[in-house]
Parts: sequence; structure tokens; C-alpha cells
Amino acid sequence: MNQLKEFPDDVAELPGSGRHRTGFWAVAVVFTVVTAFSTVPTPLYPLYEARDGFGSFTVTVVFAVYAVGVAAGLVSAGHLSDHTGRRPVLVAALLSELAAATLFLVWPDLPGLILARFVTGLGVGMATPTATAYLQDLHIRARPGAGQGRFEAVSTAANVGGLGVGPLVAGLLAAFVPAPVRTPYAVFALLLVAGAAAVMALPETVDRPERPVPYRIQRVRPHGGAALFSLAVACVCAALAIFGLFTSLAPGFVATTLHQSSPAVAGVVVFAVFAAAVLGQSLSGAVRPAVRRGIGVAAEAAGCAAVAVGMVLANPALFIAGGVIAGVGAGTLFKAAVSLVSGAAPAHLRAEALATFFLAAYTGLVVTSLGLGVAAQLADPTTATLWFSGFLAVLLTAIALLGRADRAGSHRPAV
Repeated sequence: MNQLKEFPDDVAELPGSGRHRTGFWAVAVVFTVVTAFSTVPTPLYPLYEARDGFGSFTVTVVFAVYAVGVAAGLVSAGHLSDHTGRRPVLVAALLSELAAATLFLVWPDLPGLILARFVTGLGVGMATPTATAYLQDLHIRARPGAGQGRFEAVSTAANVGGLGVGPLVAGLLAAFVPAPVRTPYAVFALLLVAGAAAVMALPETVDRPERPVPYRIQRVRPHGGAALFSLAVACVCAALAIFGLFTSLAPGFVATTLHQSSPAVAGVVVFAVFAAAVLGQSLSGAVRPAVRRGIGVAAEAAGCAAVAVGMVLANPALFIAGGVIAGVGAGTLFKAAVSLVSGAAPAHLRAEALATFFLAAYTGLVVTSLGLGVAAQLADPTTATLWFSGFLAVLLTAIALLGRADRAGSHRPAV
């Protein structure tokens, strides 16, 4: 059975050493680059639409293909770092993202866009549980006996914050440099190469078994019990639903209904939502888990309502303010979900538990994004968003009920 290394091979890898402290922040930066790359196309979709003549349904299909790629990466390789080590799996994920960047550069037409998004998803599916588990390992090694607060804050900020950095950087590059649908990918290709080189120099935190472990696909099994797992998945699905709305349909709405066609404007709007999510994670760190979930549910509900009203009235200020409030709620719920799962998983199954968790979450995201696409075909974007708001209200109600049942039936310590 693989364990977190207890007796390292050399002094440089002793618990609390500088290598682990440096490695923790290096993995955080690399994880941010990976997640940022996954949202680079967000402010570029209106440019693709204008050039190739496809509409909002195609955008949501492209987004759903990305989510399918994430699910495939989670099933096939998201758990492997528990046996092969964190470092090689994270490097493989970065190389997958580099392959996707190459596809974006050499095949900018719709088929290439779809394939590149799928390959991007594969890399994210490999990287997300691996980098999250790696950060927790390095945190434990760098600060033996410390609490999990720093790990939770940094891992969720790298994940969610990166999702906001991607549209901001891509939007600014597309607005102010030549070749707007190519330059952002070239910039991130260089960052991915640098990230892979950095990871190769980091200390490993997992002992390889003496005998190779036979390959198997991801086991889908909840760690910590079905009730806790269901609550965590409901929280992260609600968060990803907001993120999916703003990374798929929102840029088109900004360009058409709000008459702001600049990719930089779309990038700033999306960045504001994710920056608010990071802020929500930071502000909710000191509160009890039940209170944290309550804040997340309330903020998402209020924010989504404001977004819907802003769309009905074509009011940019209300639309953006609603997105920021919903982002605070989404970030809070995302952090609550990761805390539940990472706290319940044993050290030697950390990546497997997180892979199962994110697999369930991204499966829900596929359904949500395709539902948005179908709704956008059957009705205008505003009506589709109103339907989405109703769906989210049901999901947030489920979180409140599951949280109440969890408090009534469990005496687990807070995570």
C-alpha cells in the first residue's frame, strides 16, 4: 500500500524542509496555469462565432466536450498518482495541455477547436486530483502538525482563481495584440513548458510499490460515506454550474445584448466572477462548515437572481453585480466541497477520492452545459438563463436539505 513518505531518502526531503515549502508554491502556480489554460477560449468564442458562423448551442457543445474530456481524464488517470507518484502524472497532464495548445494553434477551425477542447479536458482531468493531492502532501511535509487551512485556501484559489485568470489574459491579448485567436495559446504553451520543467525538479511525496500495481480505471466509490459524498458533490455541482454559465454563454450575451464586443470586456467580466469566488473562499475560511455552506447557498441564490434580472433588463451593472455575488457563493461552496472530500480521504487514496469527486461533479457539468445549449436553442438567452436559475434553485435547496441531514445524523469533527 502506498503511503505518504515517512522516511525520506535524503536530508533535502526531510519534513519541513525548504524544498517542500518551495514545492508547495510551485505546484500552486503550475496548477493555476493549467486551470487558466482551460478557460482561455472563453472570451474568444464571439470571435470564433463571427468568423465561422456558429451560435450559442455550438459553444455549449464545445464546452460539454471539454467536460467529457475532463471526465475521461479523471477515469483513466486521475487516480494514478497514488501509485506512480504525483510528479509523473502532473507532467503528463501538462504535456496533454501543451498538445491541446498546439491543436489550437495549427487547427483553428471548429473541428480543431472541438478536438483541442477535449484534449484540454483530458489534461485537466489528470491534473486536478493530482495537483490537489500533491499540494496536500507538500503542505503536510512542509508544516508537520499544522492545520489544513493553508492547503484548502491555496488549492481552491489555484483551481478557481486560475479559471478566472485564463479569460482575463486571453481577453487582453486578443484585444491588443495581433492574431487574437492564436496568440493567447502561444503564450500559454510557453507557460506549460516552463511548468513541466519546474515540476520535474520538485520532490516526490509518494513511494512507488516494490511491485508494479496493475492498471485499472478509476474506481467510483465515495470516501467518507454516501451522505457526505452526496453533499460534497451537490456543493461542487452548484459551483461549477455558475462557472459553466459564465465561461460558455455569458461572453456571447456580453457581446450581443450588452453590445460590448471587445474580448477584453468579456474577459474582465468572467474574471470578476472568479475573483469573487476566490474572495468568497478566503472570507469563509474561518467559519464552521455548516455556516460556510449556508453562506454559499444564500450568495449563489441571490447572485443568480440578480443575473437573471440583469439579463431581462439588459442592465450591465446588475448583470455583473449578480455574477460577482454568485461567484462569492460558488467559491464558498467549492471550498466546502473540497474540504469535505479531502478531509475524509485516507492519505494513500487521496487522488482516487478527489478523482471520484470531480468525476461526479463534471458529469453534472456536462448535463448542465448541454441543458443550457438546448435551452438557448428553444428560447432566447434570457429565457434560457431563467430556466437555469430554476434548476439552480432546486440544487441549492438540495444542498440545504443534505446539510441538515448530515448535521442531524453525524458527529464528525469539522473539516
